[in-house]
Amino acid sequence: MSNTRLLRPWRQPRLLLLAWLLLIGAVVVGSLLPSATLPEPSFAGIDKVEHLAAYAVLSAGAVLLFVPARAQLLAAVALVALGASLEAAQAAWTTSRLADPADMAANTLGVVLGWWVGRKMVARLRLPDGRQAG
Repeated sequence: MSNTRLLRPWRQPRLLLLAWLLLIGAVVVGSLLPSATLPEPSFAGIDKVEHLAAYAVLSAGAVLLFVPARAQLLAAVALVALGASLEAAQAAWTTSRLADPADMAANTLGVVLGWWVGRKMVARLRLPDGRQAG
């Protein structure tokens, strides 16, 4: 059996994993809500900022959660695939939302930005026992 950890040894790693999964669920629900239930944008392009921010948080969360680089990469690829799938689902399953390639680009850029920020954070954080997180 391998001695490699999947999750970083934070105080409550499983609780953090659950929170991350709930955030993914919130992105899924928010992406498929009818547009009439969403607030009016305060300025043009704000939705792209929201896409970028949401996927950056999810991607950084994956880096903070998972130890192996392979698990981090898998999470990043899965997040990009999720973003593309949700855009396709908006076009196929809703009457008020459209697939937008610019949203997919913002999602992907968010994943890359979040991975980079997550790596920087891990390099500076310490685990509860005082060891370096990264």
